[in-house]
Amino acid sequence: MTGIGWLGLVGGDMKRDVLPEQREAAMQQLRDVGLRVTGPRLEVLKVLRENDHMEVEEITSTARERLGTLTSQAVYEMLKHFLDTGLVTKFDRPGLPAVFELASEPHHHALCTRCGRVANVDVQAPTPSRKGLHGWHVMGAELVFKGECPDCRQS
Repeated sequence: MTGIGWLGLVGGDMKRDVLPEQREAAMQQLRDVGLRVTGPRLEVLKVLRENDHMEVEEITSTARERLGTLTSQAVYEMLKHFLDTGLVTKFDRPGLPAVFELASEPHHHALCTRCGRVANVDVQAPTPSRKGLHGWHVMGAELVFKGECPDCRQS
């Protein structure tokens, strides 16, 4: 996925780290889905752009380091709006906190059963036969490959 640029807020000061057109593109993305453009929203999106599959507390602490102040509750509320408008997706991990990522092309996931790591998998989902789901209107499919990630396999 190609990234759009951002303007980070550091200690209350604006720090230029992208081209003005990239910053405007990020702001337009929020406007396009009907959300007000704010520094914290831009920063949370930037954190998600830089890191895949993050828990709310990881998003909060990373964005807080750059902004100086940000609560988990504010991040939960932002993520709810981002989910509702299709800017992010959520992956629920059994027994672990959910993780979030920027919305992208449809893809599937691999889940490490030891550490909870999540990775994107680019593979086509099988299409069920009509006989297998008689009467169903299938709107999508999600595959989750479960196993041990390379780091857990080496330890």
